[in-house]
Amino acid sequence: MTSSSPAPTTEDAAASSGAPSPSPLSPEDRSARIAVTVFPVLILAAAVFAFFVPSAGQALAPFTAIFLGIIMFAMGLTLTVPDFALVARRPLPVLIGVVAQYLLMPLIGLGIALLLQLPAELAVGVILVGSAPGGTSSNVIAYLAKADTALSVTMTSISTLLAPLLTPLLTLWLAGSYLPVDAGAMAMSIVKMVLIPVIGGLVVRLLLSRLVDRVLPALPWVSVAGISLVIIAVVSGSTEAIVSAGAIVLLAVVLHNGAGYLLGYWAARLLRQGERAARTTSIEVGMQNSGLAATLAAGAFAPAAALPAAVFSIWHNLSGAMLATYYRRSAEKHQDDAS
Repeated sequence: MTSSSPAPTTEDAAASSGAPSPSPLSPEDRSARIAVTVFPVLILAAAVFAFFVPSAGQALAPFTAIFLGIIMFAMGLTLTVPDFALVARRPLPVLIGVVAQYLLMPLIGLGIALLLQLPAELAVGVILVGSAPGGTSSNVIAYLAKADTALSVTMTSISTLLAPLLTPLLTLWLAGSYLPVDAGAMAMSIVKMVLIPVIGGLVVRLLLSRLVDRVLPALPWVSVAGISLVIIAVVSGSTEAIVSAGAIVLLAVVLHNGAGYLLGYWAARLLRQGERAARTTSIEVGMQNSGLAATLAAGAFAPAAALPAAVFSIWHNLSGAMLATYYRRSAEKHQDDAS
């Protein structure tokens, strides 16, 4: 899911100072919080619809790249220059998060594919999910968890900008033994669907900031609608795979996502990062841009390869909400721990 990034100057400041949470959330924050809460329900409904009415979903399949481009443009609209300035001010935690994202998740995906002896198409799909950049729903989850939202936004932004290079290379390296991977074509697809829309949104935000500020509360819903349409298109082409391999795919996704949370947290702690930074890294590593993975898999491989990303899209938002609840309830114990 791609959603508007909540402002880090409210609960972030309160959590780091030990002060009580400030007053009313901004319209953007309220919209993002509601969107991330109902998002799993909406995409689950979309998946069920596509499974039982596959003809409707297949009509959307040619437009998945457009849907993803709209989602990524909405992400670009939420970005500001300070999101990137954090790289200069706090390079180490950003570096840890991005390296963990692109090192841990692809290798975990390969390990799970080998452990569960997944068929080639599903194995490639799991590895591709792991090789995708961070999902921007992690920004809202980080906010709800009282983690470091500004750090989360920066990690997501940097990993997204690196995706045209790293996602194809990692997929080629780790999944090439399962199926042929055209890394060059995949890189160009990511440039068109991700890099250009994100940069375009950022430029529009810089030039028309007042106008964009007015539409920020609507952006989470644009993203929810876009990813729901992607899920409908993917599931409608994977009905046979769902019937035959749905349970094993769900197991793979749960293991992948959970291992990302756990290893992301401990990677940061072992490198002497504070509790809030470690929790942020945990969320960022565990939550993937599953919409991008699904779109790439459907375009580059057989429809079944997109199934792990579709299931991941549902599961990581459910698990992220549960993790945010746990982190939020225990945040007071770590108020004095530097981030």
